[in-house]
Amino acid sequence: MSAIRALRQLSLPSSRTLASRTAARNVARSALAARVAPVAASRAFSVSARRLGEGTSDVALAQRLGEELKYENEAAAPGEPEFLKAFKESGTWAIEDTPGMDEVTLTRKFGNEDIRLIFSIADLHTETEPEFEEGEEAVEENEESDVPLHSYPIRCSFSFTKATAPGALTIDAMCQEGTFVIDNISYYNDAKVGTELTAEADWKRRGYYLGPQFDTLDISLQDEFDKFLQERGINQTLAYFVPEYSEYKEQKEYVSWLKNVKDFVEA
Repeated sequence: MSAIRALRQLSLPSSRTLASRTAARNVARSALAARVAPVAASRAFSVSARRLGEGTSDVALAQRLGEELKYENEAAAPGEPEFLKAFKESGTWAIEDTPGMDEVTLTRKFGNEDIRLIFSIADLHTETEPEFEEGEEAVEENEESDVPLHSYPIRCSFSFTKATAPGALTIDAMCQEGTFVIDNISYYNDAKVGTELTAEADWKRRGYYLGPQFDTLDISLQDEFDKFLQERGINQTLAYFVPEYSEYKEQKEYVSWLKNVKDFVEA
């Protein structure tokens, strides 16, 4: 289990997950209601259709999936987006993105350090509508707003290891509004325990001291840690890239999901 997944277990499920579970329950209720008083002929036909591996709704579902897939493909901009081209051209971070997986890994070298950042697209769609105090009004659509385009939080897990020294430093943070808000900084004597993405390593990490809450540290110490991160390219530019790439990947995964489900239903 990765560090991001471990963090996700400590929080409430995303709205997307909650919505999908609710939708599934609604479908189950509808299916149950339809079976309360079935007609004998209908039951025979239903059983026969299931035996053939087909259902009466398959054609309509595949058609609707195809329509949605066509719309998404036509709406997609051709080629690689400019923000991604610029990020790659900078040559600072390497992107490790496996199709079908919800986590993205960025890696780089800094001196004798190996730095890794992991974030997940599962944190998308958890943003909430802004609340206004009594007497306040929302900003008009034609007025400029100071709220950044990507204002929702995304969990991030950083790890730092050195070839010339044992141990690993890890940082849990939230990426939001062009900045990384640090939660805690942990140190592990065994670099494998601190960085390996396995269930065994995750189990071992649960027994380690995670370090103090970052915002309880002396302000001057917090400033020095901020400088430490800035020097390693963990800055505003990276904090804006993370949510932008998350949206880009989520869209790619959605299109792939539409195609895979459509092909499965039609098979």
